[in-house]
Amino acid sequence: MSIVAGVDCGTQGTKVILVDLNTSTVLAECSAPHELISQSNGRREQQPIWWIDAMVNAFEKAITAAKIDPKTIAAIGVSGQQHGLVALDSQGDVIRPAKLWCDTETAPENAELLQMLGGEQACIDRLGLRVETGYTASKILWMKNHEPENFAKIAHILLPHDYLNFWLTGELSAEYGDASGTGLFNVRNRCWDEHVCSVIDPTGNLFKALPALNSAEKPAGVVIGQAKERLGLNDNVVVSCGGGDNMMGAIGTGNVKNGIITMSLGTSGTIYTFSDKPVELKHPSIANFCSSSNGWMPLICTMNVTSATSLVQDVLTMNLTEFNQSLEASHIGAGNISFLQFFNGERVPALPDGKASIHGLDAANFTRDNLVRSVVEGATYGLKYGLELLRDAGINIEQIRLIGGGAKSGQWRQMIADTMNCEVICPEVEEAAALGAAIQASWALNGELGTGLIDQLIVLNEDSRTLPISGNVEQYEMAYQRYMSTLFNQYPQLNDSQLKEQQLNARQQVGSYDE
Repeated sequence: MSIVAGVDCGTQGTKVILVDLNTSTVLAECSAPHELISQSNGRREQQPIWWIDAMVNAFEKAITAAKIDPKTIAAIGVSGQQHGLVALDSQGDVIRPAKLWCDTETAPENAELLQMLGGEQACIDRLGLRVETGYTASKILWMKNHEPENFAKIAHILLPHDYLNFWLTGELSAEYGDASGTGLFNVRNRCWDEHVCSVIDPTGNLFKALPALNSAEKPAGVVIGQAKERLGLNDNVVVSCGGGDNMMGAIGTGNVKNGIITMSLGTSGTIYTFSDKPVELKHPSIANFCSSSNGWMPLICTMNVTSATSLVQDVLTMNLTEFNQSLEASHIGAGNISFLQFFNGERVPALPDGKASIHGLDAANFTRDNLVRSVVEGATYGLKYGLELLRDAGINIEQIRLIGGGAKSGQWRQMIADTMNCEVICPEVEEAAALGAAIQASWALNGELGTGLIDQLIVLNEDSRTLPISGNVEQYEMAYQRYMSTLFNQYPQLNDSQLKEQQLNARQQVGSYDE
């Protein structure tokens, strides 16, 4: 057998998937959890050693579940949570805990960096996107401002998936997709930007600390040393260049050609598509990333999806079955409650200091069912807001391929279909990022990109196919407009003419879906 492993190092845990290339079948999917350092000031951090231990744990589980010898593994691909900062010293040791994508402690540094670059438009002109709170660049500036002794030790800057590749291979490298979410990278020219680095660190050391870049079909190296021993692998096991979890999720849902939309209902929410050229930015909240399949990947990210619904589920002491039953028992619009679900701040719209709040409560609508529905609707409306930005940028949306934990809920799938007024369907393999990493590992083995394995492995689950219901579409549009009005009232800084034109002049799609 020729078997490849796909690894996805996420916020809550690491997943491993094993794929037999000879039969194009998934042999096993296993996971192991992570801890999270979380503080009320927006700090979100993890120790990189936790990722290594979880990867080894999940790998061993997968090997056992598949009943195979680990020495049959030919290649490994690694997907990782985007934007995290792993700072290494000259010995290759981790200097401090990794700051994660969801860390908003660095919001002042992000604002400072934008100002240093000449403002939002100057940043877009320079890099092809606007740097956001959560991107790696502001984390580096935060270290300089708050931990100068640690900043002075920096010899290498890596992203989470880059660090796992480093542990596996001993090689320091990055790839275009994940690198484009650092704020240090020109997405149009696909290269590190020396000017941005010099703005943060005039000494030039930061630019020197950035790793070499690899394209999608190139390997990062082969597994060596302690990694080879702990995983029980043979010599010469290839490690692909890997990528960010959204980039790998695109590959794992077949989103490697124009016209396909992937939406993730995970801890955060993401919407992205493939483009064979950079997208013209009509709104700065569109992240004009590179893909990990040698193209571009315009993306919208919201910070609060299952992270928000889980908090409400916990405070109401409900299990998941009870939560879904409560969602099903409630009515569209949640009794006119609007839940601004910004527990972790928000990226789209840009509210890094945003706080969660509930609006429209009265004695009649203050019920458990309405609270449940209002937070799920709030998370969904945040994604609709982002989807409309992509539509306004000229991206055609005919089908949404839905992934993430929320995609398992039939009620939530119907809500997405009705709210977005678009067909929704889920891939059979739920761990899209890990599957994408495994597919990319096969590219590294063969030295070229290929769609054959994608066509064979990515099967859409017909039982999950969900079409919008016209009456529901109209009701959700009314509830969405109320949510947006509440949002603008709560955060008047968002009331610029572009946002008003997009959301409040009702670019409505009611009745536009053609079954």
